[in-house]
Amino acid sequence: MFPCEQCGAGMEYAPGTTTLVCNHCGFVKQIPQSAEEIQELPFERFVREGDVVEKVMQGVQGERRCTGCGAIVMMSSTTVTEECPFCGTHLDNPITTPQPIIEPKAVLPFGITSVQARGVFKDWVKSRWFAPNKFKYAAELGRIAGLYVPFWTYDAMTWSYYTGQRGDHYYVTVGSGKNRRSERRTRWTPVSGNIRHFFNDITVCASRSVPGDLVHDLEPWDLNALQPFRDEYLSGFRTERYQVALSDGYATARSIMDSEIRTLVRRDIGGDVQQISEIRTQVDGVTFKHVLMPLWLSAYRLRDKTYRVVINARTGEVCGDRPWSYVKITFAILAALAVIIPIIIAFTSRK
Repeated sequence: MFPCEQCGAGMEYAPGTTTLVCNHCGFVKQIPQSAEEIQELPFERFVREGDVVEKVMQGVQGERRCTGCGAIVMMSSTTVTEECPFCGTHLDNPITTPQPIIEPKAVLPFGITSVQARGVFKDWVKSRWFAPNKFKYAAELGRIAGLYVPFWTYDAMTWSYYTGQRGDHYYVTVGSGKNRRSERRTRWTPVSGNIRHFFNDITVCASRSVPGDLVHDLEPWDLNALQPFRDEYLSGFRTERYQVALSDGYATARSIMDSEIRTLVRRDIGGDVQQISEIRTQVDGVTFKHVLMPLWLSAYRLRDKTYRVVINARTGEVCGDRPWSYVKITFAILAALAVIIPIIIAFTSRK
């Protein structure tokens, strides 16, 4: 907790600034800005040698596990959590002592306020024409939570050796008379080569509470705005504990690397088409860091199903689940038929 120097009330981070603000008396305090570089940690030493330092994260006084979706929400003393921000389940279980984790090295501070987030949320909801009315009422209720979601980022240098074939198209004339035509053929040439590539900040979401497709749709994150971790940025917001282990996150990062390497290999082969026979990749100098990304999130239940809308709290990008109103869809179809059928009858009667 960061007590106000004027009135003693708790101060909270003001999105889009580098300040803490007291909502009671309006006092503003600057968050110290560090010039130190955000530290990357060696993956080999921290995982394969078991040298992992874990501690209770600064600024966290307690945590609650959701019995609905399993999310573990960490809280400062200035936050109150009665409902799970991920699934809307009422939290009856008590706040427990926070457990040690690999501390975050960086944080991407909130860039838009709750007022701005509600505005883009309402606009998004209103644009879902065929959603039930109850869904649209959700935007008016203002049930939106600010949350830091854990991510792993990975850096790595890769060297890849490949073999394959390059295909170049050419055309030949075949047939005669009316059957004379041009046909495409492909000339294949054996190829091999080496690709060197440095991967910087491959991001892997370490939460299992936000669906992966929604997280992907929120990208890209403006990682150039990352700040060295300070617990002042957490004040007034919830923070989720990571659920994806560091080694599991690296497996996901490797699949992302492999996909990009295949793209680079095809580009290096050139030609019109490519066939890849083999790629052998050596990965060196893998480093990682635990970072916190900001989301505004709304979760609600309709017809016993949970729907989530998430907002990138830096860019205002909105994505989410939405229900469909089959009544509205049916009326829309009937209205369209009421317009189309008379036109068809009028057109056919003229013949």
